[in-house]
Amino acid sequence: MVGGCACDSGFRNSMDNSMLFWSSPSRYHGGIAGTKGGEKEYYEKQFATLRSFEEVDSIEESNVISEEEELMEQRQSEFAMKISNYANVVLLALKIYATVKSGSIAIAASTLDSLLDLMAGGILWFTHLSMKSINVYKYPIGKLRVQPVGIIIFAAVMATLGFQVFLQAVEKLVVNVTPDKLSPPQLMWLYSIMIFATVVKLALWFYCRTSGNNIVRAYAKDHYFDVVTNVVGLAAAVLGDMFYWWIDPVGAIVLAVYTITNWSGTVWENAVSLVGESAPPEMLQKLTYLAIRHDPQIKRVDTVRAYTFGVLYFVEVDIELPEDLPLKEAHAIGESLQI
Repeated sequence: MVGGCACDSGFRNSMDNSMLFWSSPSRYHGGIAGTKGGEKEYYEKQFATLRSFEEVDSIEESNVISEEEELMEQRQSEFAMKISNYANVVLLALKIYATVKSGSIAIAASTLDSLLDLMAGGILWFTHLSMKSINVYKYPIGKLRVQPVGIIIFAAVMATLGFQVFLQAVEKLVVNVTPDKLSPPQLMWLYSIMIFATVVKLALWFYCRTSGNNIVRAYAKDHYFDVVTNVVGLAAAVLGDMFYWWIDPVGAIVLAVYTITNWSGTVWENAVSLVGESAPPEMLQKLTYLAIRHDPQIKRVDTVRAYTFGVLYFVEVDIELPEDLPLKEAHAIGESLQI
């Protein structure tokens, strides 16, 4: 009951601030500009809270997303995954040829990255298909946790790649053997293949990053990573051939460290979503605001809980209704509030 009172009090304060803000917006902004330190931060947070409440109101007005829009988004996500997998096949073949011709360990690191892209892409595609086919009797709450599991496997594979490349690059530095110089035809093929691969991956990154699907966004992150590895790998191979041979393995080590750091963070983020971390206070505020405005019969919101459930939040809300309200109406209000 104490927690419920605290939520209710916070909500009322927000409503009072909302009425004050909309009655004099220019004075509100002027007050922010004239404050310093903690006061400015406080008012900025209040303003952000009001904007989040406006988002809730707009969602209620527009209701839910239509089935046509959901199907369109699903088709776009599937197209993005298919074209990403096809591109990975083509680029893998080209990079294998470039690796054989150049003998660069940095280019080899980029080639191994493309090979594991296919493996990881298969994992994510299987994840997407498994989420589409749901047996409600075997999986009564769906397969929302399959998505972060697939992303964790994907990230673990990428981190393993980085560690292997790191060991190979260190071994090459320890052996300390100067490789042969690249011929003009070899350099031409190297430039052509790596620049083409970079342009393709950059275009795929621009396309996939606009998707709302987390799996497609994982593809986008991988495409961006490929752009970085292609540029660094090409630069290390060319500079190592033109100036000092050790630039090539050093570039491979840089790519390996970047790979391990980047994808280890991805593993941690998705592992937390599987454990069931609490939603941030801003999300709890929006949920409280949504619940209290859902129906005039709701006297107050007693408890709001929200925690990660795969890629989404699982929300529990306890509301207080009038004592004399018929059970049928109370049930209807609670049923309509379910999300």
